[in-house]
Amino acid sequence: MAYDYRTGWAVNASAPPDSLEAKVPYVDNGTARAGPERYYTRDWMEREWERLWTRVWLIAGIVSDVREPGDYFTFDLGRENFLVTRTDGGDIKAFYNVCPHRGNRVVRSDFGSVAQFTCSFHSWQYDLDGCLLRVTDADTVRPEVICHGPRLREVRCETRAGLIFINMDDDAGPLDDFIGLPDGYLENYHLDEMFVIRHSVSEWAANWKTGIDAFYETYHLHAVHPETQTVMNDLNVQYDLYPNGFSRMIVPLAVKSERVADQETVDEGLAFMMQDAGIDPARFHESARDVRAAVQRAKRERAERCGLDYSDLVDGQLSDSWATGIFPNVQIGLHAEGAFLMRFMPHPENPERFFYNTMTLWRPCDDPSYTVPGWMGVPEGTDISGDSRPDIERAGIGEPPNLGLVLDQDSELLPVVQSGIRSRGFAGPLWSEQEQRLRHFHTELDRHLSGEK
Repeated sequence: MAYDYRTGWAVNASAPPDSLEAKVPYVDNGTARAGPERYYTRDWMEREWERLWTRVWLIAGIVSDVREPGDYFTFDLGRENFLVTRTDGGDIKAFYNVCPHRGNRVVRSDFGSVAQFTCSFHSWQYDLDGCLLRVTDADTVRPEVICHGPRLREVRCETRAGLIFINMDDDAGPLDDFIGLPDGYLENYHLDEMFVIRHSVSEWAANWKTGIDAFYETYHLHAVHPETQTVMNDLNVQYDLYPNGFSRMIVPLAVKSERVADQETVDEGLAFMMQDAGIDPARFHESARDVRAAVQRAKRERAERCGLDYSDLVDGQLSDSWATGIFPNVQIGLHAEGAFLMRFMPHPENPERFFYNTMTLWRPCDDPSYTVPGWMGVPEGTDISGDSRPDIERAGIGEPPNLGLVLDQDSELLPVVQSGIRSRGFAGPLWSEQEQRLRHFHTELDRHLSGEK
């Protein structure tokens, strides 16, 4: 049967309409060709800063990074740096990481825990709510100066499903109105029970949207990542578009690509995924077509044994990746065991650079048989208890992020794509229906930049 873009592929065609797994109705964003200047001009970069980054809700971090009062982390966004902390009252608040006295950074580390914030320049102190506590040599500062109200400038901050969002726009609508995903979509994965077990920030020689485009489709896997063909179906992928630029693709795992001729033999890749689920491949006598269902059964049985609640997850969520786009710059690969939270962060000065900021989240369990799947790429010896917060691993331009073969391949490819986008021979992308998430994202971006939002 020929492909029909109005229906697309459905991972589970029998999913009830009210199921989060159900295919949503097609959204037609047209067929116009976007101009390539969006990927490299400073004009676009400045418009994005003024009309996008400073006006939308952005994921700054996760709740488990500020578990106790005084815990804090910092968050870079373009030319700004933010300080997120938990107050003595238990609230999570965000501030510009700037001392109002002379502009020094209030804190200069990625993470920490304090009783109050002390500026390293002149030792002015602020409480966890941002109020001024102490001025060094206060008798030398005229009261009229203090009357200007020197406190840390607060940024709007809300949480959803264990994720912390900030917004620089005081007039923006509430976070719940911005989130375009159905109720329960994020919450069912228990992200609020997950912890960071690896955090990497690498600089890539491409525009942040070039990065988004690459990660929002599986169309390129057969060409760029051929080794994935025996462990995931890159062709029959379910694409769903949601309001406000949100989207997802359900990528079936523990199954071979439809592009592979041999659909029966259980090869090394599938055996590897079976072992991760607690299945002994030597005792598995069915075909490759049966591995995905076997993995689902094994993971549900293991969850019951370990006391993990998977009742909110359908069987497909136990095997597949629900790669979910949170506008404007995030993709979360959602899995029963954990998640990959990827943020594509703009460079503060160069439109042809971005920072790939990715956190590996893990939902710990006391049962020793429950371990991090090998495909998550966590180095041997990593603390997965959730008791400690790992340092950020950093890599510069041209340095592989060391996050596994697939991501290293992407980091090598994207600068080549970026250079081609600059060519006079390139008039803009020609998106297929396998790239409908890209068109949906850029359509929403254009609405913001046009001033509609």
